Amino acid sequence: MDALETMIKTLSRLPGLGPRSGRRLALYLLGEKEKNFGPLVQILQEALDKVETCPECGNVDVQSPCKICSHPQRVQSELCVVADVSDLWAMERTHMYKGRYLVLGGLLSALDGKTPEDLNLSGLRQYMAGGQVKEVILALNATVEGQTTAHFIAEELSRYDVKISTLAHGVPVGGELDYLDEGTLQTALHRRRPLELVA
Repeated sequence: MDALETMIKTLSRLPGLGPRSGRRLALYLLGEKEKNFGPLVQILQEALDKVETCPECGNVDVQSPCKICSHPQRVQSELCVVADVSDLWAMERTHMYKGRYLVLGGLLSALDGKTPEDLNLSGLRQYMAGGQVKEVILALNATVEGQTTAHFIAEELSRYDVKISTLAHGVPVGGELDYLDEGTLQTALHRRRPLELVA
């Protein structure tokens, strides 16, 4: 496989792109190589060198712990559990939530082979062991996988004296947090409710 084919295939694997978009992007970049490639390569290398995963919450940032975890005014008694970093960033865009976060690193999914061992449950247990957390907000997608994960985590948290809540139904069924507007997320966060376990 030559360099051009490798470039197109690599670009095609990026989220939201396919073979056609990969080809179009490759041709755009190659159209003015000097103008496009230099800055792009520099930015990617800088990100590779400087961006790291926060050891406390799982966010990505250029500092460790991340800016959120190291902010002195974050509410220590509230913990918002999200599936991915993109969901954390979506919640931050509301400018409403002021607590701490935990990124699970995905959702439980039999189809995708995602099991509890693949989730950042050790991070959740560390937060709970600290004794400061009084409410856990399960800000997970309103999908089958999201709800399955929420119930699993609620079971995990049942041994702790903590309020467990989920986002209100401002989040549409089948919706993903990263695609929602700030107003919908603000309403959902404001109207969060306790999670009821089904016996």
